[in-house]
Amino acid sequence: MALSGKLIGYVEISKTGDVFHDLFRHSPHKMVAATPDKVHDCELHEGERGAVGSVIESVNEENHRIVFKVIGGELGELYKSFTIIFHVEPKGDGQEFTWTFEFEKPDTSVPYPTSLMDYLCNLVKDLDAHNTDH
Repeated sequence: MALSGKLIGYVEISKTGDVFHDLFRHSPHKMVAATPDKVHDCELHEGERGAVGSVIESVNEENHRIVFKVIGGELGELYKSFTIIFHVEPKGDGQEFTWTFEFEKPDTSVPYPTSLMDYLCNLVKDLDAHNTDH
């Protein structure tokens, strides 16, 4: 029996949602220079960077929201389905970056993806601290 799950992580950021939306959608290769200890490579194997298609399931420019569908790799092998959503919204005087994982585990032996959530929240903190707009 498959088990559905949802995990949400929040990070307060100083940069605008436009910066992160552009970085994750159109310029993910720039994360290699900004966070070389966390991102080692970012190759586009096929298709057009930033286009809605196989990996990017949907985009909402206004809400700085992107939905990524995992289609392979370790996550694709462990989980029956795995979707990663991010969006940025105002919070007080700043902004809040939200990661949401929606997944389906094939059974109880598959762990919740908490280490991936920790990694991505720390990546956002590092990117926010990086001294450029992109």
